[in-house]
Amino acid sequence: MTDSSSPSGTRLGQATALPASPGEARLDPVPNPHPDTLYLARFVAPEFTSLCPVTGQPDFAHLVIDYAPDRHLVESKSFKLLLGSYRNHGAFHEDCTVDIGKRIVEAASPRWLRICGYWYPRGGIPIDVFWQTGSPPEGLYVPDPGVSPYRGRG
Repeated sequence: MTDSSSPSGTRLGQATALPASPGEARLDPVPNPHPDTLYLARFVAPEFTSLCPVTGQPDFAHLVIDYAPDRHLVESKSFKLLLGSYRNHGAFHEDCTVDIGKRIVEAASPRWLRICGYWYPRGGIPIDVFWQTGSPPEGLYVPDPGVSPYRGRG
């Protein structure tokens, strides 16, 4: 479903309500102005939240998403709305992390993607979740995610 009153069917530049759940959220791909160039784009979400599906308690994560765009980029407003839709969603850390990565792949079909979910401790144990679509393309610069192993992450 696209909004025909906005450029390329996106919600960019329009007041948009936060989706009630990840199932209602939609990522908007936009044309990549450099589809012939191999490069890496990074999204960092240091304050991602979701809910524990068992206790309903809030869970917090620092997400780092690297992707090598092909013909499309992920429009950042739709990405922020997707992340916000998890705020009241109950799911395990692994499910949230992998689901976000797969949603980006489905929407934008990047050449390569890696998502790193650094989850803050619950019960004294941090859970870090990593998923990628395969080996990075040859020649792609892939920087370190930049998040230290847990030691009072902040």
